[in-house]
Amino acid sequence: MSDFYQNGIVTVLHRLGQPNVEQLESELERHSTVNPIALVLPSTYAELERPALKTIVATLEKIRYLNEIVVTLGQASALEFRKAKDYFKALPQDVHIVWVDGPRIQGMLKELIGQEIDIGLPGKGQSCWLAFGYVLARRRSKVIALHDCDILSYDRQYLARLCYPVTNPNLGYEFCKGYYSRVTDRLHGRVTRLFLTPLIRSLQLLVGPQPMLTFLDSFRYPLAGEFAMVSELARINRIPGDWGLEVGVLAEVHRNCALRRICQADLADAYDHKHQSLSADDPEAGLLKMCVDITKSLFRNLASEGVVLSEGILKTLRATYLQTAQEAARRYEDDAMINSLRFDRHQERTAIEAFLKGIKLATETFLANPLGIPLISNWSRVTDAVPDIFGRLVEAVEEDLQRKP
Repeated sequence: MSDFYQNGIVTVLHRLGQPNVEQLESELERHSTVNPIALVLPSTYAELERPALKTIVATLEKIRYLNEIVVTLGQASALEFRKAKDYFKALPQDVHIVWVDGPRIQGMLKELIGQEIDIGLPGKGQSCWLAFGYVLARRRSKVIALHDCDILSYDRQYLARLCYPVTNPNLGYEFCKGYYSRVTDRLHGRVTRLFLTPLIRSLQLLVGPQPMLTFLDSFRYPLAGEFAMVSELARINRIPGDWGLEVGVLAEVHRNCALRRICQADLADAYDHKHQSLSADDPEAGLLKMCVDITKSLFRNLASEGVVLSEGILKTLRATYLQTAQEAARRYEDDAMINSLRFDRHQERTAIEAFLKGIKLATETFLANPLGIPLISNWSRVTDAVPDIFGRLVEAVEEDLQRKP
């Protein structure tokens, strides 16, 4: 971003002046002796066959300030798990792969269910939770960074700028959220531009100023998949098990972390990753499912803060959202024109209509069951219920890596 404006209530750390990735990496090497860094990579086996992860691995080979890398591998057979171990051998760091679908991990998850521990549904949320637990169990890192494995434009500066605010003890941040410009020859980021931000601002009009809404609206890209945090937050934060992960994580950070300890960092001039289809007719796929899950997560987090979301308010919300989103689309069209970017007005309106449908579906689900699917239990509760779980988790991962039967 080309400005230095501090918007909202969350500190913004911009990209200003000349590129300085070498200096940041040098400082990170020094600071990581005090605050060792673990990088978490939630992945499915399919990612290993795509070009984005190859670029990420090739870049990580040159990074020296990471203490360990934890890959949570989902949707993988035993053969694919063995292939994944070979795939990540190129990395010089201390790499550990958590085979989510393996019998050892699945056996542990079933036992936790028997102890009435909420483990969520299979997916990114559960994978992140398992990785955080494994890092906590090993007790070798004080900072945990996470990013997706589908970043096509991955670069060294992404990780350096993400880790630096939390790793540098002189800054004192406990949580850093990444942000970036989602632009190629056109504007991307429809779910943030046309859905989440208009939805948050519509709710502010209807229910008045609310600390959580103000907090969420202060993030330039609240749905970014990149964040870094101190390990203690990974111990106490609960995690949603669906597409509401990013909003749910921010809501937990809002509850558990002082505002002055939270920041957002500009990671890059441009960012590109695998684009989801709209799936306007299928609420179980694509951006429509994302919209439904995010809306439910937002509603439930507001309700937990004491905000009354009556049926009347939620019906009015759809009309308010539609007007707010259409005005946002007009602004983005003007922004595209002055930058000579492609802009498809019909596609933008189609997306808004799909998101409006998603809000309706989420509203019906929320009114029928305001609690919904429980959040994944935090690791503080898990270790209280099963005191030896950390030792067993480390043992299970190590046995899988050593190919023991």
